[in-house]
Amino acid sequence: MKLMEILRAARAKQASDVHLVAGLPPAVRINGEILMANAAPIEAAALRRMIEEILNEDQRRHLEAERELCLSVFDGEAGRVRVALYYHAGNLEMAARLCTLLIPDRASLGLPPIVDELARKPNGLVLIAGPTGSGKTTTLNYMVDLINRERRCKIVMIEDPVEYVHRPQKSIVVQQEVYTDTHSFPRALVHVLRQNPDVIVVGEMRELDAIRTALTAAETGHLVLATLHTPNTTQTVERITAVFPEGQQEQIILQLANSLQAVVTQVLLPRADRKGRVLACEIMVANGAVRNIIREKNIQLLYGVVETSRKDGMMTLDHSLLDLYQKAVITYDVAVTHARSPERFTS
Repeated sequence: MKLMEILRAARAKQASDVHLVAGLPPAVRINGEILMANAAPIEAAALRRMIEEILNEDQRRHLEAERELCLSVFDGEAGRVRVALYYHAGNLEMAARLCTLLIPDRASLGLPPIVDELARKPNGLVLIAGPTGSGKTTTLNYMVDLINRERRCKIVMIEDPVEYVHRPQKSIVVQQEVYTDTHSFPRALVHVLRQNPDVIVVGEMRELDAIRTALTAAETGHLVLATLHTPNTTQTVERITAVFPEGQQEQIILQLANSLQAVVTQVLLPRADRKGRVLACEIMVANGAVRNIIREKNIQLLYGVVETSRKDGMMTLDHSLLDLYQKAVITYDVAVTHARSPERFTS
């Protein structure tokens, strides 16, 4: 059994992910559910050989040192695949995301119109938040594609790994993959500022140095688009400030209040008809009230502003869930499970 054969078969089944675990048959995720292939279990040694065939020497060294690695591979039939390698009970295993071949339009993704407005901002920080597998990267790349089609500028993307390939249209698009083109997010971000970019895209803001540099870039005239693994608007703001030592938080809070344009938090939910998944989202736009709350460190008040500012394009996740439920797109159980205030759905 060859890795590319497994990935091609998964693509043919319209799977979103492939999981290769030692001692189990290949597994695929289809419409959010894990399904085991009707095949023999993969032995640990065979799985290691299968994985090592796709690695270069630098990637092998990083995997050996760090015990984990993300990379992208491309195959004519399977397309672009994002691969996450990890160890489990001493065995090398993998989870692979089958990237969408084409970037869908906003309507297909279920994104609200304000996302287009955010992509057209000349500067500032736009954050796409949500749990793993919630479509953050797809939303990020949709915004990049929109900028690429509409604006004559330079876009530099730092990704771990590259999932969508953007061919220059009106813009110059430079895509750098961590561990292939650059050593780390923070180092790449510092160097990006010397490349005369207009738009900087950070696959994920994790390290303190990366967050600091992204905030500085957003403050100094660049549009910065980035993702975070946070479940809602309030925790996104808290996460950015909490990673800094106490003596630096005051400055970071001021930078965030000045540069933030919006936080879009999203989650993918099973459709009521079981034909795929649908996007629900929470949107906070940084108006005057939001900026003042951040400056004054009253983060707990942000949700109330989002809840009462629909005229400014804001929306809580509960509003999004209620809209999908009333349209019979999601079931009552799904809506209540993900709601902050389940009582909305019983009144």
